Amino acid sequence: MMMLKLKLKKESLERYLRGRFGPKATLLTYGVIGKDSSQGTYKQYGYGTPVKLTFQVGRKIQSAVLETMKPGPFGHEHMADRAQAMLWDYDSYGRLPRHVKALDVGAFTADQELMSIAPAEEFFVLNQWTDGSSYHFDLERLVKGGRLRKQDRARTIALARYLAEIHARKLRDPALYRRRLRELLGHGECIMGLTDSYPDRYEFITTDLLRGVEEACNRWRWRLRGESHRLSQVHGDFHPWNVLFRKGTDFSVLDRSRGEWGEPADDVTSMTINYLFFSLCRWGTLQGPLEVMFRLFWDTYMEASHDHAVAESAAPFFAFRGLVLASPVWYPKLPIEVRRTIFRFVEHVLDEPRFDPARVNEYCGT
Repeated sequence: MMMLKLKLKKESLERYLRGRFGPKATLLTYGVIGKDSSQGTYKQYGYGTPVKLTFQVGRKIQSAVLETMKPGPFGHEHMADRAQAMLWDYDSYGRLPRHVKALDVGAFTADQELMSIAPAEEFFVLNQWTDGSSYHFDLERLVKGGRLRKQDRARTIALARYLAEIHARKLRDPALYRRRLRELLGHGECIMGLTDSYPDRYEFITTDLLRGVEEACNRWRWRLRGESHRLSQVHGDFHPWNVLFRKGTDFSVLDRSRGEWGEPADDVTSMTINYLFFSLCRWGTLQGPLEVMFRLFWDTYMEASHDHAVAESAAPFFAFRGLVLASPVWYPKLPIEVRRTIFRFVEHVLDEPRFDPARVNEYCGT
């Protein structure tokens, strides 16, 4: 959702002030602050345009500053980014000695009306209920000895084609593509957040090992940051627990994460590493029906998307997902050999210029 192009109207401002300060509030004047001079001689870039409101409540005349934030780089591309900044301002200004106080925090509606959300303590989202069975149950059936069914193949193909379909929608925004690569490393839910969540020493996992993965991923970030033409519509957390199947190949997806746009390899690796993971947990290698599904997914996706370069972008995204699966926080009961194999896979994939789906067991050292 793009930010509204705001046209502040006296009537809307006055209705807001009366809702916030009482029915006797009257707007006297309003206007942009220091349009010609507020940025000074050297500073040319700003995040928004502050507007001074002067209003009267009873006999008291007071002034306040209405601040907004415009879409842009520096982590402000999405409406949620800008909302986060405003909520943080309201929550924190009053706790710092000598800081100006935040009187309220609010939002604009589509009709350019202003609404207060200051009473809120936490936020929520209410989602539609969808029937279906989590896709991970299909994988669990296979590792328990179930045979590969025609439906298993059909669902693998359907998921790969779905990704090819959503990834076909592109966006030209080099700065956003770089941001998404930056977040792959630095976001609290991603690589650095994960490595910081590991103990200083856990079994064979040392700080040197984790730092080496981080450093290799950062080299990949610099390698990929010029590939902004790849910025695509993504799901962002496309793993088996976020896919609900009903009959046959009819499915819905849940919980897209971390942004509407990103690198297609994020989604492809997120699903396919789980075929590897389930197979490692059962056999210690990629084999049997899960190997068939792993290869089928990659082949189908590249054929449907015509994006063979996805294999040249996959490595740091496999590293991210591997750090999740090998994590003692996320998977505390995982056998040590499976953790070790996941780390071997991650390190070898990061060392290769291009991921080859036919060499997975070689990457795993199995």
